Amino acid sequence: MDLTLSLHKSIGEIPAEDWLACAGADNPFVSHAFLAAVEESGSANARTGWLPQHAVLRDGAGRVMACAPMYAKSHSYGEYVFDHGWANALERAGGRYYPKLQVASPFSPVPGRRLLVRDDVPVSVLAGALEQANAELGTSGVHATFCTKPEWEALGEAGWLQRLGMQFHWYNQGYATFEDFLAALSSRKRKSIRRERRDANAAGLEFVTLRGPEITRQDWAAFYGFYASTVDRKWGSAYLTEEFFPLLGEKLGEAVVLMMARSGGTWVAGALNLAGADTLYGRNWGCRGEWPFLHFELCYYRAIDFAIEHKLARVEAGAQGEHKIQRGYVPSETYSAHYIAHPGLRRAVAEFLVEERAERAAQMEALAEYAPFREAD
Repeated sequence: MDLTLSLHKSIGEIPAEDWLACAGADNPFVSHAFLAAVEESGSANARTGWLPQHAVLRDGAGRVMACAPMYAKSHSYGEYVFDHGWANALERAGGRYYPKLQVASPFSPVPGRRLLVRDDVPVSVLAGALEQANAELGTSGVHATFCTKPEWEALGEAGWLQRLGMQFHWYNQGYATFEDFLAALSSRKRKSIRRERRDANAAGLEFVTLRGPEITRQDWAAFYGFYASTVDRKWGSAYLTEEFFPLLGEKLGEAVVLMMARSGGTWVAGALNLAGADTLYGRNWGCRGEWPFLHFELCYYRAIDFAIEHKLARVEAGAQGEHKIQRGYVPSETYSAHYIAHPGLRRAVAEFLVEERAERAAQMEALAEYAPFREAD
């Protein structure tokens, strides 16, 4: 198949229907609408170090056969797969790590497809085109973060370096109610969760779940305040602009699920989720004030409630957080693949990743022992 690669400095240059034909509609984080909200809000651009370089492969008739959300990065922030050590090593050796190419959903540690190919286009073909783009642009490499396991395997076969990560996901075992989920837990864990939910709901707060057009500009303004205050405490600077959130609601509609809490008529906390075809993705959260177990209630338990009610297969509650295990979120592998042009750095990283993968597997096995579920009879 004769395919031609083009790079685009805006998702708006690519017709939404062409992108959809490759990306599908299952995962909102690689949707045309999400990427447009990130760019149009000023969150991902040259100024913030996320210069769009979206890759598109077209056949001889001009039909889009594959695409990838890709950015030229001048730093490694907002990725959640940490390669600062690789950058430092290359620069100490006199090389240049930045700019690099990042195939990712910006600021979103959400697993999903990254090399968006039609059924008759192998992942390896798009991977080869991205390597070509890397050479032509003079960037140091291409990094596909939070890709799927099949993509990871295909990229490994194509010679990319494979990295394992870990998150904590909740899986729906056909539960009809939250009580059904609790029944699957050990008695001690079941009592602990009931106590946390009881205390959270006895604190005088009103909990509200808003979707799509139900969310007003005032709601988004309140949520942005929560997000910004959380970012200030943890990282010092916000990746997402205030305009991103109402744009997200406008463009993704019912896929946006905002869980809020208010006290005396005033919003005091919020958790932002996006709903995919079979998954609820937890993203950002924040609050003003202190209430018992509010974070667990708003971000974890109400997400489980929502997934059960809407018959979703799982909840992915974002990066990090071993405390999630006690609340039914179990260790789950995440994947990334890395093409590094510099031979010396490539060898060093390859050796490092062999050890890291073994350590990660051992860590996940050890953490799984703390899962709260009852042992099978």
